[in-house]
Amino acid sequence: MPRNPDDQLTGPQSVLAVFAHPDDAELWAGGTLALHAQHAPVHIAVPLRDPVRDAEAKAGAAVLGATLHQLAELTPSALQALLVELKPHVVITHPVLDTHTEHRHTAEKVLEALPEAKIETGRPRRLYTCDTYNSLTLVGPVTPTVLVDVTSTFDTKMRALRCHESQPVEDHFGPMAEDLARLWGRRSGAVHAEAFTALPILGRLPGATHL
Repeated sequence: MPRNPDDQLTGPQSVLAVFAHPDDAELWAGGTLALHAQHAPVHIAVPLRDPVRDAEAKAGAAVLGATLHQLAELTPSALQALLVELKPHVVITHPVLDTHTEHRHTAEKVLEALPEAKIETGRPRRLYTCDTYNSLTLVGPVTPTVLVDVTSTFDTKMRALRCHESQPVEDHFGPMAEDLARLWGRRSGAVHAEAFTALPILGRLPGATHL
């Protein structure tokens, strides 16, 4: 018998994506989240912003097929409580050394919240960071360990991204999303792909055949 019952699971498992802004889920992981939502529960956690952006976040999450959690603030204690409540198998967040200050702070808070939730519930089993602006962090290019083929859900990703009408989607975010997805796709033999980097949780980096 495996030491952890989750080791027996071979298919997609529940995901919690924690991001700094209402449009981050769609921009950095929308294709993957939409793909995953076809087979397992997907949750997105973002901070409340203002009535317009909060409504856009709800619309985008609905297109992806995800459940949205809008927190007053992404504090370590609030994230720990959410992790204990949802018990996700997989967590996705920003790169720890993202060029965007709020992205870095969000990643740091996720890392602070994870240990106690992991000890209490045994989950998450895996932690990934996503892509960032033109795939460049403060210390160089993103170096993914996983490339997810999102060819079948790329249109869904873009529809969800366009729900954020208050943001520069058509002139900035949309073209960048297209460029990055095609770049990672070329590197993995797909039309469109998204990039993720696995991080250890409490010193463990479990193997997986899926995200």
